[in-house]
Amino acid sequence: MGKLDGRVVLITGAARGQGEQEARLFASEGAKIVVADVLDDQGEAVAKDLGNGNAVYVHLDVSKEEDWVAAVGSAKAAFGKIDGLVNNAGILRFNELVSTPLDEFQQIIQVNQVGAFLGIKTVAPEIGAAGGGSIVNTSSYTGVTGMAYVGAYTATKHAIVGLTRVAALELAAQKIRVNAVCPGAIDTAMSNPSQLDPEANTEEAAQALDELYRKLVPLGRVGKPEEVARLALFLSSEEDSAYITGQPFVVDGGWLAGVSVL
Repeated sequence: MGKLDGRVVLITGAARGQGEQEARLFASEGAKIVVADVLDDQGEAVAKDLGNGNAVYVHLDVSKEEDWVAAVGSAKAAFGKIDGLVNNAGILRFNELVSTPLDEFQQIIQVNQVGAFLGIKTVAPEIGAAGGGSIVNTSSYTGVTGMAYVGAYTATKHAIVGLTRVAALELAAQKIRVNAVCPGAIDTAMSNPSQLDPEANTEEAAQALDELYRKLVPLGRVGKPEEVARLALFLSSEEDSAYITGQPFVVDGGWLAGVSVL
């Protein structure tokens, strides 16, 4: 028996990285997965790998409401319902606040913040109609503190924590729990862009990343996407987290705890 047997979960940004790990873990626990992304080839490959009848790929630009409506229609056509959502898709740009172009700031808001809002708005009624379920929003370590040179990203991740709390209050009567995961440094393409460059020395980049976070993180290493996925699974499981809603959960190796003098 899997923790998500009989569940249908839509996961955004599921073609690679953290979202892909969530899709694979949730499927291993018995869920039917709606793999949603804009990376069509990679997303289709993930859905195919999860097995015919266990997953379906849908093209979804999370900043577009019409894409959300179409994705819900495809999910229901494939599996008859949706009773879980992981709002995982997001983008990161590095820039000093006063040097950030308005269009860059707005792009990050559209994907990270508006995307999460549209996910809740579009999918929550379906979850309610299915008898209840869970929504997991991906915030960040920066959603509960600040970080220089990622001001737009930080603003959106703070907003997601706020959306999570309001949604938890408004949707509780429909038996929908809403929580947020707040990852620190995780070894995905977002933290390590060299993973996307076929000419890059990925081993060298990973080593440099590891050396950086060995200094910053009390546990002495960068996090793994599957470690975030396990937290998302916990928050999606009625067996494990039935009495938890409206909360941000930090998974950062102790980074937020403070500064060590050693």
